[in-house]
Amino acid sequence: MRFLVADDEQFALKDLTEALEEAQPDAEVLTAATGKGVVSLAEENTFDVAFLDIEMGSSNGLDLAILLKEKQPDIHIIFVTSYEKYAVDAFSIHATGYLMKPVSVKELKRELTFLYPEKPSTSRIRIQTFGGFDIFVDGELVSFRRNKSKELLAILVDRHGSSMTTKEICAILFEDENGKSQSGYFRTLVADLHKTLQQAGAEQILVRGRNQFAVNPETFECDAYQFLEGDPVAINKYRGNYMICYSWAEYSAGAFKRD
Repeated sequence: MRFLVADDEQFALKDLTEALEEAQPDAEVLTAATGKGVVSLAEENTFDVAFLDIEMGSSNGLDLAILLKEKQPDIHIIFVTSYEKYAVDAFSIHATGYLMKPVSVKELKRELTFLYPEKPSTSRIRIQTFGGFDIFVDGELVSFRRNKSKELLAILVDRHGSSMTTKEICAILFEDENGKSQSGYFRTLVADLHKTLQQAGAEQILVRGRNQFAVNPETFECDAYQFLEGDPVAINKYRGNYMICYSWAEYSAGAFKRD
């Protein structure tokens, strides 16, 4: 592993470097005391993790994080600072972690655990929304006979458990139909979705009432839900690609972007 450590305070830079070398003895650690130094190192090297001070003289660690992400989208960003006020901004950039100075070896080891493979899922059902939309049951991809049935499920997942009426769903599903009645086709899609989930052993995620439809978030894992709950691993996975297969998802994508 190769780490980048950036801090304009020499003592803080030295302390963090030594703590990293103790926490991860086999890692290569490169340091920078200025924003220009960070940019220069990023031009010539690739890094697994960047530990950035948020306030570095005339440079802003948040801006440096964005620059590093543009150059190396898979880099993990861990902010190290004395100012708690930056925590929200740090995570809105999709940082893996946020540490307060002085940083201990124990804290570093804890943050570095997020770089290793994810823990096995605790749910049989997993829904992926970053990089497209798919549902997996026991690790197997669920196939849909109709694309619109799959999109119907995506719409309900996007609503995070809130109920929707037939009219509300149809307005999204058939936005290009100029108000043409699609009630018969919609019933077909609902039946198809239920059958597909039932065959996959995942019918429990769908909640149906009298002209009301929703998903039960407690019955599956979802990367988007984990992101919104502040899970660092989920946060780092996001690449500005929430349900990119559906144009209507652009309205929800704002929840994953920095203000």
